[in-house]
Amino acid sequence: MNEGIVQAGAWRTDVIQDFARSELFDRTFQEGMDLVEETATYLDGSGRQESKLLSRNAALAYAGESMRLTTRLMQVASWLLVQRAVREGDMPAENAREDRYRLGAEDVCRGATEEDLPTGLLVLLDRSERLYERVRHLDRRMYVEEAEGETPNPVQNQFDRLQAAFGV
Repeated sequence: MNEGIVQAGAWRTDVIQDFARSELFDRTFQEGMDLVEETATYLDGSGRQESKLLSRNAALAYAGESMRLTTRLMQVASWLLVQRAVREGDMPAENAREDRYRLGAEDVCRGATEEDLPTGLLVLLDRSERLYERVRHLDRRMYVEEAEGETPNPVQNQFDRLQAAFGV
């Protein structure tokens, strides 16, 4: 295996572990869990009452946007829980890089909202979208961008083979 790839993978493992132990993680985790709880309270309480007052089209939009909201928050919460598992030593950082633990459902989580929806839902949609985008940025910085940098360089690969062949 190419030594550069091994070193880059080890560096990324350190970055993942450092993030999981950071104050940024603590704040993001707390914000995410608080927003999940606040959203559940809203959707089960005042949001349910507000949705009953909407026109049929607005009620359909409300249902769709509340599904988008819960999907978005569940994706964020799942990602944050994986990072916490890394922090607590319950999961190796290498495993957190697997696709199944990464932030997903981007096509569902990113979308337009209806403007005639209740203010409470619109506020939660906005806050959840901003949180999702920050976590998406972290996910890409930690797992995607560096992975692209780890792709073996074909010129370097040929140079390494020549060195090995001629003992230079």
